[in-house]
Amino acid sequence: MHDTSYMQLHEDACARGDFTYLDPETGFVVFTRLGLLDRGRCCGAACRHCPFGHESVSLERRSQRIQQAAWLTDARPNPDGPTSVLFWSGGKDSYLAYRALQREGVRNLVLLTTFDARSRIIAHQEFAISEVVEQAIHLGVPLLGVPLHAGGEYLDHIAPALDLVPQTERLCFGDLHLERIRDWRVEAFGGDARTSAIELSFPRWQVPYEDLLDDFEASGATSIISAITADLPGLAIGDTFNRDLIARLPEAIDPFGENGEFHTRISFG
Repeated sequence: MHDTSYMQLHEDACARGDFTYLDPETGFVVFTRLGLLDRGRCCGAACRHCPFGHESVSLERRSQRIQQAAWLTDARPNPDGPTSVLFWSGGKDSYLAYRALQREGVRNLVLLTTFDARSRIIAHQEFAISEVVEQAIHLGVPLLGVPLHAGGEYLDHIAPALDLVPQTERLCFGDLHLERIRDWRVEAFGGDARTSAIELSFPRWQVPYEDLLDDFEASGATSIISAITADLPGLAIGDTFNRDLIARLPEAIDPFGENGEFHTRISFG
């Protein structure tokens, strides 16, 4: 793995004002962000350091090709009003946050999904970004895809993505009960000059599980187990997350898999 090396080589090359650098893995000459900016437009080749939001890459190819943040659906936020950005995993927790924001009357909403730049898989959820594209199209909500490159800092990927969103007012998360995750978000986003002025929102924070289950059942969507990280006899990938599944979980397992025991994918079929 040479990801750390090429990320650092790129930043070093940009600091020197270079338009290219030599990729350590392939030996290819790669255009830097500066070299691509000098061209003045996106060439449509899904370049590794594209500074133009991959605007010339067709929507059909973007989820499989982009290397920098880009819109993955036709929908766009209204540029004339404040925008809320929901960090969207494609699972039940982020969907419940989406429903809460809809009840608040939020209309200018963007979904933001991070995924591995090589595998195109969403971390922990273990399904492809293409499935999230289908979810966003069903919901009719703009989707911003953010590929994560090994060796890069998380906010160094997120901050440029937010530059594509007009008037970002809130960053919203589907966190339910994990204090350490919420604290990390507050520290990371609040401590970075690029995001410190943006409000953080946790619309489903500390809501009782019974209320969350009622809300999910009322939605008509289906939640499918997409990944299992604990030894859970009787639970398999592809099972439907519902009250019956919760009832057969071992007592020590969080009913919503909040400790990472399992993860889900929302289906509208």
